[in-house]
Amino acid sequence: DYITESSLWRSTDYGTTYEKLNDKVGLKTILSYLYVCPTNKRKIMLLTDPEVESSLLISSDEGATYQKYRLNFYIHSLLFHPKQEDWILAYSQDQKLFSSVEFGRRWLLLHEGVAPNRFYWSMMGSGREPDLVHLEAKTVDGHAQYITCKMQNCSEATRSKPFPGYIDHNSLIVQDDYVFVQLTSGGRPHYYVSYRRNAFTQMKLPKYSLPKDMHVISTDESQVFAAVQEWNQNDTYNLYISDTRGVYFTLALENVKSSQGLEGNVMIDLYEVAGIKGMFLANKKIDNQVKTFITYNKGRDWSLLQAPDTDLRGNPVHCLLVILYLQKENKYVYSRFGNIGTELSDDDISMFVSADAGNTWRQIFEEEHSVLYLDQGGVLVAIKHTSLPIRHLWLSFDEGKSWSKYSFTSLPLFVDGVLGEPGEETLIMTVFGHFSHRSEWQLVKIDYKSIFDRRCAEEDYRPWQLHSQGEACIMGAKRIYRKRKSEKKCMQGKYAGAMTSEPCVCTEADFDCDYGYERHSNGQCLPAFWYNPSSLSKDCSIGQSYLNSTGYRKVVSNNCTDGVREQYTAKPQQCPGKAPQGLRIITTDGKLTAEQGHNVTFLVQLEEGDLQRSLIQVDFGDGIAVSYANLSSTEDGIKHIYQNVGIFRVTVLVENSLGSDNAVLYLHVTCPLEHVHLSLPFVTTKNKEVNATAVLWPSQVGTLTYVWWFGNNTEPLITLEGSITFTFSVEGMNTITVQVSAGNIILQDTKTIAVYEQFQSLRLSFSPNLDDYNPDIPEWRRDISRVVKRALVEATGISSKHILVAVLPGLPTSAELFILPYQDAPAENKRKTEDLEQISEILVQKLKQNFVHFDLKPGVRILVHAAHLTAAPLVDPTPSHSGSAMLMLLSVVFVGLAVFVIYKFKRYDLPWAISFSPLPPFTEASGFCFVSFATGNLANSPLSLTALW
Repeated sequence: DYITESSLWRSTDYGTTYEKLNDKVGLKTILSYLYVCPTNKRKIMLLTDPEVESSLLISSDEGATYQKYRLNFYIHSLLFHPKQEDWILAYSQDQKLFSSVEFGRRWLLLHEGVAPNRFYWSMMGSGREPDLVHLEAKTVDGHAQYITCKMQNCSEATRSKPFPGYIDHNSLIVQDDYVFVQLTSGGRPHYYVSYRRNAFTQMKLPKYSLPKDMHVISTDESQVFAAVQEWNQNDTYNLYISDTRGVYFTLALENVKSSQGLEGNVMIDLYEVAGIKGMFLANKKIDNQVKTFITYNKGRDWSLLQAPDTDLRGNPVHCLLVILYLQKENKYVYSRFGNIGTELSDDDISMFVSADAGNTWRQIFEEEHSVLYLDQGGVLVAIKHTSLPIRHLWLSFDEGKSWSKYSFTSLPLFVDGVLGEPGEETLIMTVFGHFSHRSEWQLVKIDYKSIFDRRCAEEDYRPWQLHSQGEACIMGAKRIYRKRKSEKKCMQGKYAGAMTSEPCVCTEADFDCDYGYERHSNGQCLPAFWYNPSSLSKDCSIGQSYLNSTGYRKVVSNNCTDGVREQYTAKPQQCPGKAPQGLRIITTDGKLTAEQGHNVTFLVQLEEGDLQRSLIQVDFGDGIAVSYANLSSTEDGIKHIYQNVGIFRVTVLVENSLGSDNAVLYLHVTCPLEHVHLSLPFVTTKNKEVNATAVLWPSQVGTLTYVWWFGNNTEPLITLEGSITFTFSVEGMNTITVQVSAGNIILQDTKTIAVYEQFQSLRLSFSPNLDDYNPDIPEWRRDISRVVKRALVEATGISSKHILVAVLPGLPTSAELFILPYQDAPAENKRKTEDLEQISEILVQKLKQNFVHFDLKPGVRILVHAAHLTAAPLVDPTPSHSGSAMLMLLSVVFVGLAVFVIYKFKRYDLPWAISFSPLPPFTEASGFCFVSFATGNLANSPLSLTALW
């Protein structure tokens, strides 16, 4: 369905009155989207319906007036700069990214082939380079690449590529101080992070987590919260939390429930409570049951969410609370819960509220409602979720302990939604819906200011201490908030947050287990079975120091002081001297192939030892070797270019005063395979060996694998050689396919071969003018073969199933006509021979009479001639000078033989004659010579000699 009209309305009194603005934007203009500048609410942008026109309308006076600007592209989405009000990025429907520094009045094309929703402004804590744009773009050959450039200049010369090589499609994330990308190799995804735009480092998860999928949940407070689906999980994820750089991750919570969104996106059942640092709620799956857990220290400890003792009617509650939906506002947490058995159920839904940051819960409704917070949570407004029309809502001024019923409309309204007006002190909300399914939209403004007769004074508040089931030290501090007394009915206004904050003495509870360590039942953090604590020093150089982990690390953003902090904090330690051990040499992309004439970069890695104080010798296996006295020369890898294809043995030796180690890598150097041509006879006899050869261009491409398919066989023959010999035992038409695999390139060619017990072949020649139009390519030869066959059928009346024509390579143009036996002929060879001879006579006769011809183009007629009859099949080869030279040599040898015979006959003084049959011009593909001798009587016996090549 197409939208045929739209309306624009504006209110300047919080929805009391509205002014229609269609005449300000154009009476026939159809609008699709409205954007408000996030840093200047006076600036508004409207987009028109792209099905009608591509334009935008700009207002700088809160929507009172508009200016219209035409666009030469169709906007799909906009991204406003978080600080500069006039800077905008626009993503078009054809995947192009545009930028504007004039709030959309002019646009500049930044880049094409940009991935959807993978473009970002460069915003970090330092705020440097505010005009830098991060984007993921598709290269010409279809790969994805991470690119940064200035918003006003994104030319090839000014772009940067912070991540070396390609990345997985739709994997770029830029968030706060972090940049994340994904790269799949060996069938496994690998995740990389850049902290504060420094070099990328691979993210370290526990060794055997083997992730299938990862989602970045949060990057608040210089720490990454990530959800990881491990190899043995399907509908759950594990939560991991990182160090400050986002490199080393430790487990926070296992088996968090996940679900698929309407658009196929993954939703993780994890909720962060706004206003309280380190507080999260999560739904965890345990023995096919879903239970909700809560943490106050950013995942260090989790406890099961406690249901209230009684319900609304005072009856005891015997169930678990599982969050289905959550709203948060500082210490108030309102949730929609289900009573859970083995599966989530929407049939038993109740509404609960917590007024003490999730420690205790109170049931407020037995049915689902929408709840809004007004006046910083001082007023709770609830509207029932129902498909029926309603006219009442509920208000609570005492944290949900009691509710009053209010009527907001005289006629029942089908409610479609509820909006809270923006602003920290507002007490205005708008309900929108319709009176009937055919009526227009209705907006109902509700202003609660008249309910309050005064603002809250100091005596209306009491102190309230944040706690977790009585524990006052949360995230290393005691925090006391100012909370309005529930019996006081006054307007709060702007919320001030915590009143006081006092650091706590550090205890073991303020520390997580460090990377590679696991918490045991006694609370101790001990190394995991796969982790070697001494590995921290493997990249350490003699004379330097490293941080030797105690097995613990302080929870990020935890403010505790003294206590066990010194005991649990990692200690600097001098790097030990070690002999090289665990040496590896790899390529930067992890592949064992490289392309001839292109740079290949090798990385030298040591598990133990100091590369910076070692001698490194690398032999590339092609006669070239290099040596390095320290690592500084190889930090970016060791680059080398191979000039030839082949398999090269690359060796590296690392030695220092304490010992040495060596490693080997076998590198396959190839060049791209461009063309494959399968060479084999057009026709062959049954049970006779036939040679097939795959001819390649270029001829030297490196290590190859050949896969041969014969007829309808489902199992191929795989060889390392490009030629094979085979036989066919059944008559008929057969196909042969060869596939040639060179690296990640696979090319193939298919040919058809006719198999019969007997057949004859006739060489054909053409009018010389055909050569002027012969490009000597396989496609042209196939087309001409088809045309010649049709001309032969039309001239002779012979069925097309008995004729096969193959135009041969080279000039002058020639062809081979194969005469095949009747399909329904008796099995006797004699009858088959007679059939072939009869067909041959007809064809030769018609060819001699010039009855066979075709029109190559208007005004260009080509005659087809018979050259000579042969008894053996011909091959369509790649042109070869050596083949024609051999045929010429045979001809010369035979002429010498003829002279010798003539000399012998002359000794007997006998009459003699020698004649040469007419020949076509000698070519690379046609090298035939005919010589015949005739003599008089010799011992009363006629003698004749005839030779055919």
